[in-house]
Amino acid sequence: MKREARQEAQRWLIHAKDEFQDADELRLRGRFYLALFHFQQATEKALKAFLYSVASSEEVFFTHSIYELMQWAKEAAPEFERVQKAVKLDQYYVATRYPNTLPGGVPSRFYTDPNEAREAMELAKAVLEMVESMLGER
Repeated sequence: MKREARQEAQRWLIHAKDEFQDADELRLRGRFYLALFHFQQATEKALKAFLYSVASSEEVFFTHSIYELMQWAKEAAPEFERVQKAVKLDQYYVATRYPNTLPGGVPSRFYTDPNEAREAMELAKAVLEMVESMLGER
């Protein structure tokens, strides 16, 4: 069953918000490597929620890159320039999950900086708030 674009956008936004909440709980528990990954995921899903409401092609959904999703979002709504710094979250998509991405390191032992996790939380939160605002206006 194919859903109407607005309905699908809302489903993605709900999931993004739930994932953000889970990521923040992980951050508060000191599980920074998992929090960083899930902040990236929440941001990706929020951008996809917005793009569901404006995209004419499903091509935009075949990436996990916040950078690429942000470019498409800015084409549709230049206001996304204000949250452009969130592309930094792309660095957490793989490196936080696999030991072989960190020469000699283990993600769960490497990502130990609470300030890094707080920054990721703030970046993700800004995107989620913008998407929520944009979808409310459409």
